[in-house]
Amino acid sequence: MKIRSITYFTDLSWPLDEGVLQAAGDFLRRARQAFEASGYEVQTTRLASTPFTSILGAARLEDLPRLAEAVEGAAQRVGVDYVSLGPARPEVRRAFEVIPEALAVTQNVFFSGEMASSERGISPGAVRACAEVIVRAASLTADGFANLRFAALANVPPGAPFFPAAYHGGGATSFALATEAADLAVQAFEGAKTVNEGQQALVAEIERHGKALAQVAEKLAREAGLRFGGVDFSLAPFPEEALSLGTAMERLGVPRVGLHGSLAAAAILTEAIERAGFPRAGFSGLMLPVLEDATLARRVEEGVLGVRDLLLYSAVCGTGLDTVPLPGDVSREALAALLFDLAALALRLNKPLTARLMPIPGKHAGDPTGFDFAFFANSRVMALEAETLSSPLGGEEDFPLSPQRR
Repeated sequence: MKIRSITYFTDLSWPLDEGVLQAAGDFLRRARQAFEASGYEVQTTRLASTPFTSILGAARLEDLPRLAEAVEGAAQRVGVDYVSLGPARPEVRRAFEVIPEALAVTQNVFFSGEMASSERGISPGAVRACAEVIVRAASLTADGFANLRFAALANVPPGAPFFPAAYHGGGATSFALATEAADLAVQAFEGAKTVNEGQQALVAEIERHGKALAQVAEKLAREAGLRFGGVDFSLAPFPEEALSLGTAMERLGVPRVGLHGSLAAAAILTEAIERAGFPRAGFSGLMLPVLEDATLARRVEEGVLGVRDLLLYSAVCGTGLDTVPLPGDVSREALAALLFDLAALALRLNKPLTARLMPIPGKHAGDPTGFDFAFFANSRVMALEAETLSSPLGGEEDFPLSPQRR
């Protein structure tokens, strides 16, 4: 198990106060040293700000590319690997439009767009605006890679340390941890004879690591005068079979992820995370990023695992649709139809979900992806079975969607 990121949540201003970035860099450097001294590898350190609309105000949204460049430069100087400038919000539609411009001038700055929340319901305009960002971002590079740094959010509160969903809710500075811990699930079910045996083993390992991580974090919080926001134990994978949630699901007895039984496996793994006692942050569920998981990527390549399957698993697990490779000519309308489904799941089930969708220019369903990136396992482009929605769902008026009654 590794720490995927230590994420520092704080307020930023424009013009940029580089002292805030310096304080972040100083703390994150100490935090990295403390966790590494306790035996944990730390992959990245990150900063998540209040939403850029709050930093700039509606009148200065055109400054977003300049803000993003300035933050990226300052972060590099103080040793912070990645920065999230938070979500565009439905009430400021222009905010969505400037995100591709900011993605184009940066390499390590992330953004998101809020399309649904428990307070507002689903905003069709924001759903389509997120789809438009995805389409425009796909054309920024020949491989569509810029969409790695954008996600559509549904019912996602502040404080989640995984990017691109991370943003600060304002006020006191805090930090939280995101884990890369799919190997714990693989090991727990490797030789398990029953579901209960495997679950108990996984719960025990999560609690053991959660306690160790919290002890270090709480000491750091006291010393720095910060709030520790918890651990997002979403069992993130790495593109190796032994570090794959797809592998963990198959260790449960599913012949191949995508076949029936996969939903049950996803639910069992997620319940183990929910049963474990640790200071909780963010999603703390099951993360199934196609291109970051060797087994999932292989099952997509074989034609066993599809977009509908991943959406179905989102109903019982963690984060939604992540690093999903799609045809380069996918339309805004088709993407919006998929995003509506995700938003509806998030509100009816009262859980946070995100969509990080990656159309690849020039590629069609079934084509090899061809990425040259150490954190990706290559696969094949996935078909998206969607068409333009008609009214009333295709309208513009926001509408509420309440959690299901139990």
